[in-house]
Amino acid sequence: MSKFYARRRLSILGALTALIASVAVLNGPTASAALPTPVSAATARTYLASLTVATENRTGYDRDLFPTWITISGTCNTREYILKRDGSNVVTNSACTATSGSWYSPYDGATWTAASDLDIDHLVPLAEAWDSGASAWTTARRQGFANDVTRPQLIAVTDNVNQSKSDQDPAEWMPSVTSYRCTYVRAWVQVKYYYDLSVDSAEKSALTSYLANC
Repeated sequence: MSKFYARRRLSILGALTALIASVAVLNGPTASAALPTPVSAATARTYLASLTVATENRTGYDRDLFPTWITISGTCNTREYILKRDGSNVVTNSACTATSGSWYSPYDGATWTAASDLDIDHLVPLAEAWDSGASAWTTARRQGFANDVTRPQLIAVTDNVNQSKSDQDPAEWMPSVTSYRCTYVRAWVQVKYYYDLSVDSAEKSALTSYLANC
């Protein structure tokens, strides 16, 4: 084989290797990516005005009616995907479990270096979704909601902060980091609008007030 053809073959092999690597990156979780950017405050106000106002009803709620966590990419389930997306310098093993990294929790401003210190918060809680319309959904739609990595619905936060939030809406609970509240309510309204979920009167009043200051 001539040197010309040898170099050409190596060049082609290198291009193919780069292409395969790029496809793997596109198909896998992206480290250090941010929560999907919520709609603007103006759009959120428009969305909020169109949401149905209704009394919430928790009859029949069971968390198991919202299957979590599902496989998102390769060996990564939803929790692992979000941990890798929301962290910095995240290292994972072959099972996609985070073995090291750094995570900033925007709700309380804390930084963690152990994945076990973080929960994946459903920004609009599962019980809240049930109360405001998800009780009528199919299991498949509830699974999609519980594992939605496209909308600003899932975020890695300090575990005990997530637990203190529980199933409360913005009339009852807000992030202690005040600078994050505008992002939080914009995301809340976007998710409720996308899934055609209702709001109760106190929730709408709180959202209206927060959005007015965005």
